[in-house]
Amino acid sequence: MLQSLHVRNLALLEETEVQFGKGLNILTGETGAGKSLLIGSVNLALGAKFEKEMLRKGADSALVELIFASRDKKVLQKMEEMDLIPEEDGTIIISRRLQPGKSICKINGETVTTRQVKELAEVLIDIHGQHEHQSLLHKKKHLEILDAFCGEAYHKPQSKVEELYHRYKELKNKLDEESMDEESKQKEQSLAEFELKEIEDARLSVGEDEELESDYRRMVNSRKIMENLTECYQYTGSDSEIGAGGAVSRAVRALRTVTAYDENLAPMEQQLGDIESLLSDFNRDIAEYMSDSEFSEEEFQEVEGRLNLINRLKEKYGNTIQDILDYASSRQEMLDKLTDYDAYMMKLRNEAAECERALNTACEELSNVRRRNGEILEKKLTEALKSLNFLTVQFEIAVRPGQTITALGYDEVEFLISTNPGETVKPLGQVASGGELSRVMLAIKTVLAEKDAVDTLIFDEIDAGISGKTAWKVSEQLASVSGAHQVICITHLPQIAAMADTHFVIEKSSTADNTITDIRCIKNDESVEELARLLGSDTLTEAALSNAREMQQQALKFKTE
Repeated sequence: MLQSLHVRNLALLEETEVQFGKGLNILTGETGAGKSLLIGSVNLALGAKFEKEMLRKGADSALVELIFASRDKKVLQKMEEMDLIPEEDGTIIISRRLQPGKSICKINGETVTTRQVKELAEVLIDIHGQHEHQSLLHKKKHLEILDAFCGEAYHKPQSKVEELYHRYKELKNKLDEESMDEESKQKEQSLAEFELKEIEDARLSVGEDEELESDYRRMVNSRKIMENLTECYQYTGSDSEIGAGGAVSRAVRALRTVTAYDENLAPMEQQLGDIESLLSDFNRDIAEYMSDSEFSEEEFQEVEGRLNLINRLKEKYGNTIQDILDYASSRQEMLDKLTDYDAYMMKLRNEAAECERALNTACEELSNVRRRNGEILEKKLTEALKSLNFLTVQFEIAVRPGQTITALGYDEVEFLISTNPGETVKPLGQVASGGELSRVMLAIKTVLAEKDAVDTLIFDEIDAGISGKTAWKVSEQLASVSGAHQVICITHLPQIAAMADTHFVIEKSSTADNTITDIRCIKNDESVEELARLLGSDTLTEAALSNAREMQQQALKFKTE
C-alpha cells in the first residue's frame, strides 16, 4: 500500500506530507484548492512528463517522494528483475527530483530511469484519471480490458500469435523482395557471377592488406631509411674516427691496463665491456637490416599493384577484406538460389502458407480464450453495474474476427449495453452518458481488482456526473473494494466522503504575494463539518450538521454489515 506522499516546491504545494491509511482514503476540498494536484504529484513521482512551469515560483527544483509497503511476490520479483533490493520490512521508496530540463529518479536510493519507475509502478498502483472513462468510447480499450481480465490464460497464446505474426511478416517481405521476372533474374545472375569471379580471382586473405601497407610504407621511404641507418651505423661502429664503437674499445683497453693496480676498478671494466658488446651487437643488427631491406623495382611494383587491387575491391564490396569475403558468400548464396529459382520460391511460398495456417490456428486459440473469459467478465460486470444502480442493465462483450491480423490476433472486442427494459444492447459509446461511463469504468476497476495483485487504487473524481441514490451505490462499491485494496479517492460528493476510513481536506490560502495549498487529515467534528459543506450548506446550521452525522452513520452501518 501507499504509506505516504511527500511533495516540495510543486505548483501551489510548498511542502506537504500525507500519511495515507488502509481502506478508503477520501480527499475533499473546494474547487480549485488543488485536489488533482495531489494525484498529479503521484504521477510525477511515477515518471509522468514534467514541465518547468510546474515548479513553485522562485524554486530551482521540486521533490516528490512516495513510500510504499509491499511484500507481494510480483513486486519482489519485479524489483529482483531490476536489480533493486527492497528493505527487510518491505518498504519501497520512490523519489524524483525535478529541475528544468532534467530529473533524477531513485528507488530505495538507487538511481534509475523513468522507464524503470513506470515498470515498477505497474505492480504497485493503479491510477484512474479524471477523464479515463472517456477511453471506453474506443474499442481498442475494450480489447485491452478483456485481455487484462484473461490474465495468465492470455499470455501464452498471445506470445505464440506474436511470434508467428512476425515470422509471417518476415516471410511475406522476403517473397516480395525476391520475386522477379526472367529478365531481372538473368541480370541478377550475371552480376552475381561477375562479382563473385572478381573476388575469387583476387585470392584474398584476411590481414594481407595490413602487411602490404607496412611493406609499401617501408619501400616508399626506403631511401630515407637507408640514409639514416648508414649514419647511425657510422656513429655506433668502430670503422670510423667518429664511431662510438672504436672509442669505447679504446676506453676498455685503457681501463684494463690499470685494473690490476686497484680491484675496485673491476666492476667498471665489466660495465664498459658490456657496453662494448651491446654496441657491437647493435651495429651488426643494423648491417643485417640494411642488407635484408634491399628490394628491386619489380618487387615494389608488385606490392603497389596488389594494394591497388585490394583497395579497388574495398571501394566496391566492403571496408575490410573480411567484408569483401562476406559479400562474396552472400553472392554465392544468391547464385545458388537463382540456379534453382523456381524451387526456391516455391519453398518460400510453402513456408509462408504453413506459417499463415499456424498463425490462424494460434489466433483462433487466443480468440477462444477471450470468448470464454468474455462470458465470465460479462456476468461479473453485470453484477457490478447493478450494484452501481444500473437496475435493468444488460451488458454484453462481443468478440468478433476483424479484417486484419496483428500481433494481438484478429479479434475485435466491443462492449455493448442496454440500460432500459426492452431496448436491445448497443455499443457503449452510443448509449452511455458521462456519468454512466464513470460507473462502467468503476465496475471494470472493481472486477479487475479481484484478480489484480495491485494493492493501491487511486480514483480522481470517479463520481463525475452522478448524484443521489447512485452516488450512494458508488460509495458502497468503493467501500467494498477497499476491503481488499487501499483506495484513494478525490470526490465532491458527501455520499462518497461519508464512507471514508481516513478523510483528508485540501485547502488553499493566500496572502498578498503568496498562495499555498495544504492537506490535512480530519476526524470527528471536522469531518462532519466538511460533509455539511459538501451537502451545500453555506453556514453550518444544526440541520446541516445533523444531516451530515446521519450520512456518516448510514455509511458506518453499511461498512459494519
